[in-house]
Amino acid sequence: MESVWQRCGKWLCDLGGRGKLYLRWWVARGWHSRRAWCWIGGAIVLLALALSVVRQPLADWLWPDTRIQQLLEQGEQALREGRLSDADGSGARERFEAAAALDPDRRDIQDARVRTGEAALRQARQQLAAGNHEAARAALGLARQLQMPQAGIAALAAELRRAEHQAGGIEQLLQQAQAAQRQGRLDDGPDSALPLYQQVLALQPEQMQALEGREDALSDLLLHARRLAAQGRLQQAARQLQRVEAFDPGHYDLPDARARLSAALEQRRRAAERDLARGRLQAATTGLQEVLAASPADEAAQLDLQRVARAQAAEAVRLARDFHFAEAAKALQQARVLAPEMAEIVAAEQVLARAKAAQQSMDSVVPAAQREQQVRALLAKMEQAEVQGQWLLPPGNSAYDHFKAAQALAPQDARVQRAAARILPAARSCLEDNLRGNRLRAARTCLDAWQALAPGDAGLAMARRRLAQRWIAVGSERLGGGDTGFAAQALHQARQIDAATPEIAAFSERLDSVQALR
Repeated sequence: MESVWQRCGKWLCDLGGRGKLYLRWWVARGWHSRRAWCWIGGAIVLLALALSVVRQPLADWLWPDTRIQQLLEQGEQALREGRLSDADGSGARERFEAAAALDPDRRDIQDARVRTGEAALRQARQQLAAGNHEAARAALGLARQLQMPQAGIAALAAELRRAEHQAGGIEQLLQQAQAAQRQGRLDDGPDSALPLYQQVLALQPEQMQALEGREDALSDLLLHARRLAAQGRLQQAARQLQRVEAFDPGHYDLPDARARLSAALEQRRRAAERDLARGRLQAATTGLQEVLAASPADEAAQLDLQRVARAQAAEAVRLARDFHFAEAAKALQQARVLAPEMAEIVAAEQVLARAKAAQQSMDSVVPAAQREQQVRALLAKMEQAEVQGQWLLPPGNSAYDHFKAAQALAPQDARVQRAAARILPAARSCLEDNLRGNRLRAARTCLDAWQALAPGDAGLAMARRRLAQRWIAVGSERLGGGDTGFAAQALHQARQIDAATPEIAAFSERLDSVQALR
């Protein structure tokens, strides 16, 4: 009995023999036939068309993984671009569903569909925050279709319903804000444009009309601030800038407005310095106070104001020596307001008190013999206090006190004039001696004597600076040993003597840092 393979072999041999006969017949009879060649050409064309039509379906049938991978890549691209669903089939959802139809069991396809649903939920939240309720509802519907967790969908749907309920109130607030903006009421009460826009944005932070309206209103405020700065109304301009910063610290017009205000402040401060140089102290004070009202941290204006206070103290001394006590007291009061702890003010107060006492002594009728006796006694006490180094202290018994009393009794007396010529150099020497010995409190007393005797002396400024720097140096050394109490006293002394000393700022920061660690 023949096997299957034997029967197949015979069949193929028989088919081959017949084919051979047909081929011989075609060569013999059809080679030169035009109709045969037409049939052959037509068959080739039909075969090519058939292959072009069925090539992709055939490839998908033969190699399905290739088509799935292509769909996944297209879906991922659409997901990155935010095209979650599209009617033309190019959305992420449609691409992933097409891939799932080819192989529903693949895990990466299932994961891709989940990520599309999560993106739909995120998009719904974003559209809800922007006040676009229709787009939020569409994204939420897509999340439902992709079978995202019901709890998250339900919470977002409830939030959407509340937002739609509030939309009527938000729309009313928005209309009120726009009306106030058209009327020019930008920031002058709770019913003005900016506060109303803020209420809308508190409910819907991405509400585009409110964001654009607020941006325009803030630009108008900044334009007004620039005009105020140009007019010299510095404090009002600064307040406008502060309001803009409170609403939107990143507004694109803010840097330019700040620069305009800074330029106006610098111009005003320079004008005040010119007033000070020309002796117009009240005008200088007014200008500097305007600068500090707009910019309280302006160190240059603060230092200039101290210079004004020092000049007013010197003016008070001059007026007191001429016995113009009311004007001197007024100048001292103005200086006190600007710098209450300044050493020059304390010295000027002493000058004023002594000048008043001197006038009272001069007004009293004293016999010549008695006056001579009193002058001689006062000069002797002055010399004794001088030997003991008691220039200004103790009050009422210092060399300077005795000298001023003698001067009041006999201002033209040669002995009093010689004492005056001797006491000022002695005060300077006293300062130097105590500085060398690091006796800073005694040095301060000598400096005060110098200040009282010659308020306009050119060397006083350098002497004050040296003593203040010495206090800082000693305070820094003691701070290194942990004595913060003495360091704080040293800082206080340095500021009283010369607040403009450059080393004060760094020492103050260092002291604050050490105290903060305790």
